[in-house]
Amino acid sequence: MTQDYYRIKRLPPYVFAEVNAMKAAARAKGQDIIDLGMGNPDSPTPPHIVAKLIETVRDPHTHRYSNSRGIHGLRKALAGYYQRRFDVALDPETEVIVTIGSKEGLTNLAQALEAEASQAGFDYVSMGPALPDATNSYDAIPQALAATQNAFFAGLMTSTNGGVALTAVRACAGVIDDCAGVSADGFGNLRFAALANVAPGAPFFPAAYAGRELPAFAIASEAADLAVQAFSQASSLQEAVEALVRNVENHGRKLQSVAEELARQSGVRFGGLDLTLAPFPEESRSLGTALERLGVAATGLHGSLAASAILADALDRARYQRAGFNGLMLPVLEDWTLARRAADGNLTVKDLLLYATVCGTGLDTIPLPGDTSREALTAILLDLAALSQRLDKPLTARLMPIPGKQAGDPTDFDFPYFANSRVMALQAGVLQGPLAGSEEFTLHPRQQSS
Repeated sequence: MTQDYYRIKRLPPYVFAEVNAMKAAARAKGQDIIDLGMGNPDSPTPPHIVAKLIETVRDPHTHRYSNSRGIHGLRKALAGYYQRRFDVALDPETEVIVTIGSKEGLTNLAQALEAEASQAGFDYVSMGPALPDATNSYDAIPQALAATQNAFFAGLMTSTNGGVALTAVRACAGVIDDCAGVSADGFGNLRFAALANVAPGAPFFPAAYAGRELPAFAIASEAADLAVQAFSQASSLQEAVEALVRNVENHGRKLQSVAEELARQSGVRFGGLDLTLAPFPEESRSLGTALERLGVAATGLHGSLAASAILADALDRARYQRAGFNGLMLPVLEDWTLARRAADGNLTVKDLLLYATVCGTGLDTIPLPGDTSREALTAILLDLAALSQRLDKPLTARLMPIPGKQAGDPTDFDFPYFANSRVMALQAGVLQGPLAGSEEFTLHPRQQSS
């Protein structure tokens, strides 16, 4: 008996092959088909291009195998383009390679980096984000994600000049939709995040990516227990806040001391700490538990917003070298209490989006119905991107449609860093009118009246 290679099983179907099968089935039924599939040109190739192709084919020097890295002249031209377009200097001999397509190139690169990271002792590697000014970069993510196991990916929905790119928002929704089918449980989207207003240097995956500066490192930690401890022992809000600030500063001081020594020994710049209090799927290490120890009856009920704001404000008061979010992380499937409050219906997607306004980090590990459409995903991602711009803060979304599941169905992930919950409902429709366009729009932070 033969079996398919496990990586082949994780590859999503090729969209044009699926469209061709649908066309063939419709034509077999006698239906009239208007083919808008491949986007093939409806006019002939310009004569000068055809002439050059003929000339090149007749040259005996082209009747050989090409260099596996690509022709030197082409690699040199590509390096020149990167210098002009991105102000990035590349060595065409060691830093440029020609592939048969961007999807294949990104997939092979992700596999190579994943293997190198594993050999160096790293469990995971972040490939960085697709960019709004390179829209085809989003299309390459599902295949690369399916071909790897420990590589993380992201897509930016906001541009470097501060605008929300509608095409990038829709592209991220498409990535989420495609990645949902990588495995039967929708687990693939754990390794993809849609980013809004996220700068380089944040250490939390999948949002982590480097800028153009010299190599640097930053540190994030799972430290939700600091808030649980502080709030459990407090008899007043002032005492609770002071205890949390003290816990965070003590924690940060120890980490920063180690980081600075590591920077001194290695010569690699220390970028800072992200002390966003990331949870773990245990009650004593849950942000939901911390909010409830502050006095909320159940996370998701009224009072949760105030508790979230108080916790986030305490983090702002703590003094340490900062990088990344330094906010309130509420990942439903990674937090013991949040998973239970979502399962009992107290905590909704809208609640989590509301908490993002008081320094939450966005929508993280949200289990959604398997039939959630790209249009619905686009609508919620657009809300998140708009919040990030209006509030001038970084936000992310890891949305996880689960094939075959409906709102209210239990999740059944077999993953030690997840606490199972129930699939959450998403109230979203199809965007129409101007919001369905392809513009990039800018939202300015609210101005205080003088």
